[in-house]
Amino acid sequence: MAFPFTARRPTVPIAFEKLQAMIESEFTESALRFYMNGTKIELQNPNPEWTLLDFIRSQHGAKGTKLGCGEGGCGACTVVLQSMDSIYKGKLKHMAVNACLYPLVGVVGKHLITIEGLGSVESPHPLQERIAKLHGSQCGFCTPGIVMSLYAMIRNSYNPLSGTFTLSASDIELEGHLDGNLCRCTGYKPILSAAKTFILEDLRGKLIEIPADEKIDITVNKDGKDVPYTSEVIPKGMLSKPTVSCGRPGGCCRDKPQPSSSCSLEDSSETSSLESSEAPEEASSASSQTLKLEFIPYIPSTELIFPPALSKFENTSICYGNSKRLWIRPTTLKQLLDLKSLDPTIKLVGGASEVQVEVRFKNSQFAVSVYVAEIEELAEMSVPTSDVQLASMKEFIVGANTPLTELEYACKSLYAGLGRRGLVVEAMRKQLRYFAGRQIRNTASLAGNLVTASPISDMSPILLAAGATIMARRKDGGEFPLPVNSFFVSYRKTSLPPDSVITKIRIPIPAEDIQEVFKAYKQAKRKDDDIAIVTAAFRVRLDEEGNVEDICLAYGGMAPVITEAKNAKSALHGLKWYDSRTLDVGLKALSEDFNLNFGVSGGMATYRRTLTLSFFFRFWHEVVKELQLGEVDENLIQEIHRGVSTGTRDNRNPYEQRVVGKQVPHMSALKQNTGEAEYLDDIPHQHRELYGALVLSARAHAKIEVDWSPALAPGLALGYVDRNSLSKEQNMWGSVRKDEHFFAEDEVFSHGQTIGMVYAETALQAQASARAVKVTYQDLPVILTIDEAIQASSFYQHGRMLRKGVAIDGSIEDAFSKCDRIFEGTTRIGGQEHFYLETNAALVVPHIEDGGMEVWSSTQNTMETQEFVSQVTGMPSNRINARVKRMGGAFGGKESRSVPIAAILAVAAKKEKRPVRCMLNRDEDMMTSGQRHPIQARWRVGAMNNGTLVALDADIYNNAGYSYDMSGAVMDRCCTHVDNCYEIPNVHIRGHVCKTNTHSNTAFRGFGGPQAMFIAESYMTAVAEGLNISVDDLRIKNLYKEGDCTPFLQPIDVDWHIPQLFKETKAQCSFDQRKVAIDAFNKSNKWKKRGIAMLPVKFGLSFATALHLNQAGASVKIFTDGSVLLHHGGTEMGQGLYTKMCQVAAQELNVPIDSIFTQDTTSYHTANASPTAASSGSDLNGMAVKDACDQLNERLAPYWAKFGPDATMKTIAHAAYFDRVNLAASGFWKMPKIGYVWGNYEVSTVKPMYYYFTQGIGCSEVELDLLTGDHTVLRTDIKMDVGRSINPAIDYGQIEGAFVQGQGLFTMEETLWTQKGELFTRGPGTYKIPGFSDIPQEFNISFLQNVEGGWKHLRSIQSSKGAGEPPLFLGASVLFALRDALVSARKDNGVTDYLSLDSPATSERLRLAVGDEILKMGTVVPREGEKNFLVTVA
Repeated sequence: MAFPFTARRPTVPIAFEKLQAMIESEFTESALRFYMNGTKIELQNPNPEWTLLDFIRSQHGAKGTKLGCGEGGCGACTVVLQSMDSIYKGKLKHMAVNACLYPLVGVVGKHLITIEGLGSVESPHPLQERIAKLHGSQCGFCTPGIVMSLYAMIRNSYNPLSGTFTLSASDIELEGHLDGNLCRCTGYKPILSAAKTFILEDLRGKLIEIPADEKIDITVNKDGKDVPYTSEVIPKGMLSKPTVSCGRPGGCCRDKPQPSSSCSLEDSSETSSLESSEAPEEASSASSQTLKLEFIPYIPSTELIFPPALSKFENTSICYGNSKRLWIRPTTLKQLLDLKSLDPTIKLVGGASEVQVEVRFKNSQFAVSVYVAEIEELAEMSVPTSDVQLASMKEFIVGANTPLTELEYACKSLYAGLGRRGLVVEAMRKQLRYFAGRQIRNTASLAGNLVTASPISDMSPILLAAGATIMARRKDGGEFPLPVNSFFVSYRKTSLPPDSVITKIRIPIPAEDIQEVFKAYKQAKRKDDDIAIVTAAFRVRLDEEGNVEDICLAYGGMAPVITEAKNAKSALHGLKWYDSRTLDVGLKALSEDFNLNFGVSGGMATYRRTLTLSFFFRFWHEVVKELQLGEVDENLIQEIHRGVSTGTRDNRNPYEQRVVGKQVPHMSALKQNTGEAEYLDDIPHQHRELYGALVLSARAHAKIEVDWSPALAPGLALGYVDRNSLSKEQNMWGSVRKDEHFFAEDEVFSHGQTIGMVYAETALQAQASARAVKVTYQDLPVILTIDEAIQASSFYQHGRMLRKGVAIDGSIEDAFSKCDRIFEGTTRIGGQEHFYLETNAALVVPHIEDGGMEVWSSTQNTMETQEFVSQVTGMPSNRINARVKRMGGAFGGKESRSVPIAAILAVAAKKEKRPVRCMLNRDEDMMTSGQRHPIQARWRVGAMNNGTLVALDADIYNNAGYSYDMSGAVMDRCCTHVDNCYEIPNVHIRGHVCKTNTHSNTAFRGFGGPQAMFIAESYMTAVAEGLNISVDDLRIKNLYKEGDCTPFLQPIDVDWHIPQLFKETKAQCSFDQRKVAIDAFNKSNKWKKRGIAMLPVKFGLSFATALHLNQAGASVKIFTDGSVLLHHGGTEMGQGLYTKMCQVAAQELNVPIDSIFTQDTTSYHTANASPTAASSGSDLNGMAVKDACDQLNERLAPYWAKFGPDATMKTIAHAAYFDRVNLAASGFWKMPKIGYVWGNYEVSTVKPMYYYFTQGIGCSEVELDLLTGDHTVLRTDIKMDVGRSINPAIDYGQIEGAFVQGQGLFTMEETLWTQKGELFTRGPGTYKIPGFSDIPQEFNISFLQNVEGGWKHLRSIQSSKGAGEPPLFLGASVLFALRDALVSARKDNGVTDYLSLDSPATSERLRLAVGDEILKMGTVVPREGEKNFLVTVA
């Protein structure tokens, strides 16, 4: 067969010519044959640039599989590949994979199952239905991937012969099945709850207990349980239950009552299905009813079958591609070696977890890619099972292609049989458990990991320490060994000959009588699915006298290659192990082995060096314990582990009404779980649609010259738009000040600033074209940090301040002069990336007839989108219809930063008179969309000796970036929250907005409030410790009282519940008793410490200083069949606004919620809509909806009187229509009472800044590993005042999600730049948000209930309060609990200096604050002029 394409000049790559003869003779097939969701697929010579995800999303009706990051780090693209298991013949294997990475050729001969294959809204899979009904999705963009990961786990646990599942609820969390999936909205808790209840209830009677000796030994939280469950068989009555369900509250209107299949939300310790309610007996009749949810039963026999034709599949050699790239799929090792001998440069690909990242983000080009994962000879791995085999085992041989998941399970099995002899395989299992995510482990191999030669590999140090040998083979010469100790020759280079392939890895197993201990260690920013900061593997062999006979200390992350500590090896040889002097010798030698420079590549020099010592310190003690040489501190050798998470929600709602107050699931939840919910990039391809790709600056500050011609070459872009496409006036934009260019003009001011956009027929062509554009830079000086901006006086004009007390007419110094003590400090808090799962995207469809445009945008702000599209196109706003159906998360990042992409696409659409679409890649989004503002505060606080606060003076600086955006407004809110909940009689606060060369920072959930309250709690901690009083007592002593005034002179009114919240939370979480227990724990533990912190939050609700935004409109239309169409200006981003508004309308109109429908948010239906932000979406739009309903109710009152209260809306509407009554109404509401004017210090005339305050208390307890800085959150309790909740389930979800996002802000999420100003953290590989295993192990949420007057004083919709932003700050309770633990540790180490713990409290920052001798040995002192490799900009 000839090449599967028509050859044209220029000639094909040289590699093709080398392989041509072999391809024509042996690779005669160019079609890919497989099944997708039960349907046979035959792809003839597909696009070689396609990944599996590209193919899936090209198919009609298969848009549920999402692109979230493109590097296998978020799991949004997860699908399942079903095939026959090659090890257990006859058993089906279900492999969850990242479709964004997985090679399309790898699906040949398999059954591809996507989210659509599981079920639909009309007939959902029970797993999909359960997650929907139990509130496991909010924005829903990540949901299909999570469902697919769970689906693979469940299907793999099923034994069709016995009809049972080998599965326990703990498997979900402890076995890493979800560690490759991220969610930014829910806080994970409801997803885990839904998954666990599916196992416990839907699989009832079909679970078998896992033998105790097969379980991994895990240290479980004192309150956690790890038990398998067995329950009754499914009642026969359930099997005939109809499967049509909309996923709505308490089941659906079509569900028939079947108590036997229900899951209760009642107050019972036996309730496993949901978090137990805490409802007291005196609850009202409406609220005391047990919440019943009906679920479709799970019947394994109804699952998608494995297509019978595939059981006869024969592996065939395949070659497909075009004149630029070929994919080859050999079936035998001989074919592979022949290919390698003809052209050693061919790229071997297994799971493509490394290769596809190189292609996508490093622009790597591979002319020939050879898929090797299906070559059976390379996947052979024999695991002995009998005692005789195990006893005689001398080495463990792993096939080069063995998937890491299979290797992980094999290691687990081997260790159980080998005991201490198998410590090396146990070390492998331990590292593999936390190696990448499950989807990567399912496809990646040990050989692939080795040949990438990563200096931070998790597995290579183990192989080096074990003395492993890599076996390789070439066509001529047969198999030959490559010892691991000489395999890595330089950075990313190995000794593997170019014409050779790895065939297997041989790992020695020590004899029974040898005293040998093997351990492995890893420290990363996040426990699950993260690359290592430092990784290590240690092996020591002792002689009969206990002296070191042989030792190998192998490290990753300490040099350009995996390296052995040679000095330590030499120094320790022959020494008696159980001698403290040996430990000292080892530590000293290691500090010489790894004498890093302060500016070492990757940064963190002191932390990395300290980790090398800490790991060895732990290893020395573990050897003593393992070989029973002496007694050791168990807590020293135990790493941080977590048990199965638990938690409660208080499901009592005394204010529940017919519809409002009910726990209605998100109205899109079931669609999100089935993949039918449509996001922007799921909108079907438009006729003649083009795809855009942005050309972004690669420098932080430079003069530029641009050559577009390379991008216009044949097969690339059709055209481009840039600064010359607009007038100077049109090219300027900004939410507050027009100081930012759509397209850079001569000079760029930030890494990632938009220079222009190319457009082409396909997305892949557009992206290739963008890379081809030639930009010449002339670098200019860069300002990155707040300190640099202050030094250079680089500020935006702002100049706002707050004065209170003596500072109004005099000097704040007068107040300080009367204080007993004055404390001062500097507090820093870094930024935070929004990391919504759906990146910014837009689609612009021009109308030829009138020049108008349909502008679909993933935006929170339809009005601003409409205005700026109008500006750049020259068309009036009435021709521009800005639309958004839903967003896959936003968090403020799509309030203003979504505008440029829509406007730029509109310029191109107008130019070409064709639709244009663009969805940013994750790195592009992170470079362009800005983040939470890094903030620095320099403060002074005056207090009396008894703890009474007297004065606060502060200069607060935020890092705005290269344009103003909303930075001034963020600073305003920051200044108004720096008091948190505390009365300080005299205040002078000044805000400064810094101009730097970072991307333009923007709105983010909390909008400056969390940073301000962190500053407040920092100075409160400093005052408490300075006065030697409890910070908890200091907080209580200085809480506002009714009648006090805030720094912006707004009185604290009757709606002040923080004292009550403190009192109730303290009692409910046993705060005082736990503090005593923690003190006792810390006294008896030197290397692990616990801490606890309880913080309040007071968050003001309104668009604080943009008074005009506090308005909303809505329209309600009743049709004669009784259905209702609802439109309002609020946008749906996962926060449940559409659901709440439908509840409000249903309640007001006295109709079922199913009769209300909201299609989307559009500027044609709701003009001049304020952005959905500031937690005001429900307040503003809800009152507008109510106003429209009130008008309709007034018109319909006579008909309700005539037909009676039991009449249907169809009857009422039909009669009114015939009487020519208007059945449509437009509602409007503007927030009353507010109207603060900056600079007005006259108490009698100052208007309130905020309509009300949402309040809450959060208490967290943590455990900290002092050797590594690793920690776990043992328990969190949150109690919030949300008024009368419109939908408690949605509000609980908002609180949990906000807390976990706040936990990330304050402990994990660190944004970093290079010294040149390039954003370093621009994807899930470098930027870590919390995962499933980071949430509190016990997570309890409740609402304030017993309030005098029941919030009747609130003039908000249904007396509810905004809950989206306020709880986020409570994540800081984790940071302050960690600080509490550190204070105990520092006291042990004789460190008495005050600990100023900036945010985020990363593992590095925590470890470097311990103050122990190991840290002192590991400290790296910078030489003169030496800077850290990476920069934090606060």
